[in-house]
Amino acid sequence: MTLVKSMTGYGRAVETINGREFTVELRSVNNRYLDCTVKLPRMLSFAEETVKQAVKNTISRGKVDVFISVHAEGAADVQVSLNGAMVEGYLAAMKQMVETYGVQDDISVSVISRMPDVFTVEKPEVDEEQLLSDLMSVVKKALESYDAMRTAEGRALENDLRSRGNTILALVSQVEEGNGQTVIDYRTRLYNKLKEVLANTSIEESRILTEAAIFADKVCVDEETVRLRSHLEQMNTMLTNGGAVGRKLDFLLQEMNRESNTIGSKCTDVRLARIVVDIKAELEKIREQTQNIE
Repeated sequence: MTLVKSMTGYGRAVETINGREFTVELRSVNNRYLDCTVKLPRMLSFAEETVKQAVKNTISRGKVDVFISVHAEGAADVQVSLNGAMVEGYLAAMKQMVETYGVQDDISVSVISRMPDVFTVEKPEVDEEQLLSDLMSVVKKALESYDAMRTAEGRALENDLRSRGNTILALVSQVEEGNGQTVIDYRTRLYNKLKEVLANTSIEESRILTEAAIFADKVCVDEETVRLRSHLEQMNTMLTNGGAVGRKLDFLLQEMNRESNTIGSKCTDVRLARIVVDIKAELEKIREQTQNIE
């Protein structure tokens, strides 16, 4: 089952492979699209695009920073050898200096080792294919750790959204119950007012009833509450299906806000208006949480 995931997360993996210790860290924060930055040592620069692709395969959106470091253990990566001919040349020249100029003979290993080209340092040719394979195995573990954290946070976000959705449904029920009586009362008041105004005219009573019903319908919110319920059901379906639903939830939330605004404009009863304010407050909290969902 695909799960809802948070855009914020952290993951880390450290592993020694073939004499090298790899450390991979991932951090992410909210972002409208996927923005991945990889920071790695020069010797691994060839691996940047492969690492980015691995991130893209796991993450749909968010500002992701990947930090990679590598440390070679022991001396396996380099071979240091003594340049005998160079040492003999330095020693001969120094002895000649002592004999010719009578200077103090303080020739020692520390003195000779500081001379240029005394040592030859050889670095073995790097097998980039093997190095990349070793690195990506650690990147995979870091991504797994990172994804586990995002999934845990995503589960908490999902539970919160479902809870707030249920709260809105309960508030919508209150609006529907109150609005039914509001429409009846409005129609009655309007009918009585029309009868009073038109008392001295020959307009039929059925026409007055029809006009009163038409105007009363303007304060009826049945259509809006039905659509709002439908949107909330759709939100729950998205959360159940999981995956990268953040953007879809953004669009759906815009529709829910539109319906709540229309309901608010139609509700003339003070008590119902307060309930609509509570609905809008819950929708705002959902919007804030949605910003964290991938």
